[in-house]
Amino acid sequence: MMTSGKKSTSRRIFYDAFAILEKQQKDPLQIFDEAIKNVSPILEVKSKRVGGANYQVPREVRGERRLSLAIRWIIGAAQAKKGKPMAEKLAEEFALAAKNEGNAIKKKIDMHRMAEANKAFAHFSW
Repeated sequence: MMTSGKKSTSRRIFYDAFAILEKQQKDPLQIFDEAIKNVSPILEVKSKRVGGANYQVPREVRGERRLSLAIRWIIGAAQAKKGKPMAEKLAEEFALAAKNEGNAIKKKIDMHRMAEANKAFAHFSW
């Protein structure tokens, strides 16, 4: 969320999003934890060159990367929306992700679907 090193702006947006969630009579920390847990991917695909062909090999996602992908997808989904302040878009995306809805969840489902489709190439993961 931070661009050009503007940490205070980024922090203000994040806390404003939490304040918006709190006004809606919801616990922001609980919603945030639920959103991160729901968006975190379990499988991803990595490109592997074998012979002359590139295969999309499904791999399990490490814990650190799982968290960073979830945060990146939630922020990206919020930034893609137009017409509202960033704090409102972020709060809305947190709420949607906590309910297993929204663009960040769609991205996770697409990644899992791709990993499932390429399950036949799992033996290339070494």
